[in-house]
Amino acid sequence: MTKLAIVSSHPIQYYAPWFRHIAEHMAFDLRVFYLWDFGVKETHDRGFGESFEWDVPLLDGYDHEFVPNRSAAPGTSSFRGLDNPGLADRLAAWRPDAVLLMNYNSLTVARFMARRDRSVPLLFRGDSHRLVPPSGPKARIKAFGTSRFLKRMKACLYVGAANREYYRGHGVGEERLFFSPHAIDNDRFIGEEQAARRDAAQWRRDLEIPDSDLVVLFAGKFVPKKRPLDLLDAFLRIERNDCTLLFVGGGGLEGALKSRAAGIDRVRFAPFQNQSAMPRTYAACDLFVLPSFGPSETWGLAVNEAMCLAKPILASTHVGCAGDLVRDNGLVFDAGSIDDLEAKLKDALSSRERLERWGRRSREIVEDYSYEQASDGLGQAMEYSLAR
Repeated sequence: MTKLAIVSSHPIQYYAPWFRHIAEHMAFDLRVFYLWDFGVKETHDRGFGESFEWDVPLLDGYDHEFVPNRSAAPGTSSFRGLDNPGLADRLAAWRPDAVLLMNYNSLTVARFMARRDRSVPLLFRGDSHRLVPPSGPKARIKAFGTSRFLKRMKACLYVGAANREYYRGHGVGEERLFFSPHAIDNDRFIGEEQAARRDAAQWRRDLEIPDSDLVVLFAGKFVPKKRPLDLLDAFLRIERNDCTLLFVGGGGLEGALKSRAAGIDRVRFAPFQNQSAMPRTYAACDLFVLPSFGPSETWGLAVNEAMCLAKPILASTHVGCAGDLVRDNGLVFDAGSIDDLEAKLKDALSSRERLERWGRRSREIVEDYSYEQASDGLGQAMEYSLAR
């Protein structure tokens, strides 16, 4: 059986079910090599501003091992946050037929690239985009380094249209590109819909949201790149007494958000919700909004989650998935423009019937962004890589 090694920074709630799917449904002997143990034990998350561990299984159903990380400050936010000098030896001992890298901007991957067995083909799956064009000397240096890295990949898996153009911009030819879309555990989210809707009705009452209100939801980290303050400002301009804005999550902007919303009855806040509660969280809303600004919202998997619960989407032009997932199921606004966000928010909320229609369309679209499709792309990339 073909042996596939996947090198991933840490257990991620979106990737672990995919790894289980690969192990169960594909003809690979799979092992995942993790470089950090975030998520499987209680760890402080700087974005959310609190400590937690995910409450869904992240390590079940597939072979894996943790490569010791000697970084004094482990994480993915800095180049030295992943410092695993034993990776090359661990991989060599397992003797894979191919290695799939899930990230590259780290000391560990740089060291591995210098020591790797060149007879073993490398594949890469990333989600970067150029929706915000880079500029300046540092950007040019980074682009040069990225192009050199990608040149060494036998195949590259792209998660969506913007990511595909990113690869093309770095010189990756069409013959080396394979579509492996970003996905979440659709089966879990869709399978829990009935219970989630029932629980959401009670949760809305607990939050003192009128049953008749349309609910606009922001769920995630209260950090600058997510632009929750933009959404609050745009919402407060809307002269509607039958709508509530619900913020779910936590982070550095929480104080500013609550200060600006003080005394306004149409805005509610709920704390960080772990993975098991996310279906209920999306079920509580009538419109999900992701107003991110800048290059860091490389996809926005919260959009996939909301769509599994049949919710319409309002996303900014800087959200990586907007060009793929937001079609006739919502609207896209100019990132950073509160005026355009206000206009699109008014438009979206102008028809309850259309919101419901958009939601049904969301469910149809997201069914094509599943682990099955992601695995199909991986299989095609592996076949290409091992044939040469």
